[in-house]
Amino acid sequence: MLARDLFRNQPDRIRAMLDARRTDAPLDRLLEVDTAWREVLVQVEELKARRNAGSKEIGALYRDGRAEEAEARKGEMTAVGDEIKGLEERAKELERELEDLELTIPNLFNAGVPIGEDESDNRVERSWGEPRSFDFEPRAHWDLGPELGIADFERAAKVASSRFVVLRGAGAALERALISYMLDLHTRVHGYTEVLPPYLVNSASLLGTGQLPKFADDLFHIEDFDLYLVPTAEVPLTNLHRDETLAEEELPVRYCAYTPCFRAEAGSYGKDVRGLIRQHQFHKVELVELVHPEQSWERLEALTGHAEAVLQGLDLPYRVVSLCSGDLGFSAAKTYDLEVWLPALGCYREISSCTNFTDFQARRAHLRYRPAGGGKARLLHTINGSGLAAGRTMVAVLENYQEEDGSVVVPEVLRPYMHGLELIEPAR
Repeated sequence: MLARDLFRNQPDRIRAMLDARRTDAPLDRLLEVDTAWREVLVQVEELKARRNAGSKEIGALYRDGRAEEAEARKGEMTAVGDEIKGLEERAKELERELEDLELTIPNLFNAGVPIGEDESDNRVERSWGEPRSFDFEPRAHWDLGPELGIADFERAAKVASSRFVVLRGAGAALERALISYMLDLHTRVHGYTEVLPPYLVNSASLLGTGQLPKFADDLFHIEDFDLYLVPTAEVPLTNLHRDETLAEEELPVRYCAYTPCFRAEAGSYGKDVRGLIRQHQFHKVELVELVHPEQSWERLEALTGHAEAVLQGLDLPYRVVSLCSGDLGFSAAKTYDLEVWLPALGCYREISSCTNFTDFQARRAHLRYRPAGGGKARLLHTINGSGLAAGRTMVAVLENYQEEDGSVVVPEVLRPYMHGLELIEPAR
């Protein structure tokens, strides 16, 4: 959420941001409601001053023995009180609408974000690794998995629906190995504190990180409860300190967590219907940092590097892409996507998004810190990134490490987590 002063003092700046983001958020209505709300508040204060003056006058009239005049003035003040009550109700209605409208306005983006319409205008910042040259036609993971006997899409659809998968044997072990490798790297090397958060979150948590109200259709809601299946560990991790004021000396707070993630994929419109790329349930290791505002851009670069280290350890070719204004997430001030090379598709696909939200989430979630030298509490900056999405990492491993006979070599860094298994061979 943006500071209210920005709407009042720099509406043209916000209007330009909305135009660059290619969004039609209701800024004009917000400005109208804010103006009306402030005007009503002024009227209320004027009437209260009039009522206070009238009360003093009535007391003086009674003291002077002018009871009839005093009673007449009391009637007038009663009418003023009724008018105040009506205006206060109107002010509450306008304030509620104003708060709802504020939640529809996306974050201001960083000056370094490229201006563009959609993902075709994203900017490649750097690449790492060379895509493997195959002596055979590389196969897609949705063929490799079933033939290896490690991924079953049909039975998953039977027990749930499409866009689910059952992993078995070496497939289940491979996903577990990926998650363990990522958590060990981030906690033992990169210094994050591991957290195992709830897999259900309340609406206040989703409001704090920006999933609500805008992305309600993409969430799985638990009927009759104020609980939702977690769409990403970003939500519980960021909200661990909601409504708290941390000491500056505690910063940065750095968490990582593995959770299942649940998404309705309401806006995917048939995109990536095959395989593991876009599932209703998937596993992900998430990195979240609560940081001093003066350090947030430095911390974004560091966090992005931590996500990259996972891909480098697995020896998977990837590139780092800056999202353009039209492709930027609602709450993001700047985002780097990590895109891994998928041989069967012959292209790079997103495997992690690393984002600086500046104080946008902090303002919604009331995340503050107290300066070491004293003074008023200030808003934190929040940063997060996937480190990584386990299902998509499995896709990259299967496709990049496949052999002509359909077997898949297990990356060296994962073998200790798979009891020394070096090769996943086709089911006999």
